[in-house]
Amino acid sequence: MADTYTPPVYGTGVKATIQRIGGHLAGMIMPNIGAFIAWGLITALFIPTGWLPNATLAAMVDPIIKVLLPVLIAYTGGRMVHGQRGAVVGAVAAMGVVVGADAPMFLGAMIIGPLTAWILKKVDAFTEARTRSGFEMLVDNFSAGIIGGAMAVAGVLGIGPIVQVITGAAENAVNWLVTTGLLPLSSVLIEPAKVLFLNNAVNHGVLGPLGVTQAAETGKSILFMLESNPGPGLGLLLAFMFFGPRAMRPSAPPAMIIHFFGGIHEIYFPYVLMKPRLILALIGGGMAGVFTFMITGAGLVATPSPGSIFAYLAVTPRGGLFASIAGIVVATAVSFVLASLLLGFGRGEKEEEPAVDPSAETAPAPSAAEETTRDATRDTAGERANGERREPAAPAAPATPAEETTTRTAGKEA
Repeated sequence: MADTYTPPVYGTGVKATIQRIGGHLAGMIMPNIGAFIAWGLITALFIPTGWLPNATLAAMVDPIIKVLLPVLIAYTGGRMVHGQRGAVVGAVAAMGVVVGADAPMFLGAMIIGPLTAWILKKVDAFTEARTRSGFEMLVDNFSAGIIGGAMAVAGVLGIGPIVQVITGAAENAVNWLVTTGLLPLSSVLIEPAKVLFLNNAVNHGVLGPLGVTQAAETGKSILFMLESNPGPGLGLLLAFMFFGPRAMRPSAPPAMIIHFFGGIHEIYFPYVLMKPRLILALIGGGMAGVFTFMITGAGLVATPSPGSIFAYLAVTPRGGLFASIAGIVVATAVSFVLASLLLGFGRGEKEEEPAVDPSAETAPAPSAAEETTRDATRDTAGERANGERREPAAPAAPATPAEETTTRTAGKEA
């Protein structure tokens, strides 16, 4: 299922391993993005600081984020490992980490769901050849129930508290970056990771869970905006449209539409991979955008997925439209200027000259005899074209019987 949302990964190196792990993390989150958006819309509308405050409807916010979303993540992770049986035991085990911690247990669900499904997969492989005919359903149901219940208990007593400590440390690190004003430096890691097609892993596997926890406390989170800002990519494509290689310029406008309005950031990754130095433009644009978000107090209530301008505006809290748009505009402008500088403002992209046949330059000049022969050939061809060709001789008339007799007599006398 991870392959549905991330490019296929080949090889066994460090980069391939990281991409493969990121693909599995994204594969657990991406199928459930609709549930995250539903939670974000409910939060944006009905919490006390929302667009339409309603205490009755706002009561859905906590159960969705603390119970439903972790269970969905664990269910999806278990299904990736061992089909429907893995999905069921993963969801059961997730209730252990949900009960064992106060904060939303997205990271715990991503661990315990696939782990429980993997254990059941090994148990099924062991019992399949050892179960007598007629007892298959009994063994399957009890093995799933025992493993799911045992892992739920382990989640309450062990996995949940450990993950809560890890999540707390990550939150403290993010808060330190925010309070010290160093959060823009996160673009140094995020933008190169995006170009390596780790964007879904970074956004939905790391920043998303931390942002959800922060949004549950403050009503919004800037972490949702770090990776999903469409500004840096838009500025890069604008620079390509004006100053990129001439063969690539016609492809930039449709790519901008797909990227900015469709939210498909992967569309501009090949442009960067073609000219790797342009990663500096993305980093600069990302840092400028994050800095603008910080000084304007921007934040979103949920992950904008896909990362289009429409998704951004849909999950922007009341009173935050200016801050969100300002960060996107600044990131676009800075990325465009830096990318244009790195492309030399198109000075190195000249019009292609017409191709010249190299044999025409090196062929020797024809001699006078060759010229005469060519003229004669051309004259003959012209006469034939004009119909001036020699008429063929008429066939001879057949000989009469008297002439044939005379001819034979002359032959005998000779």
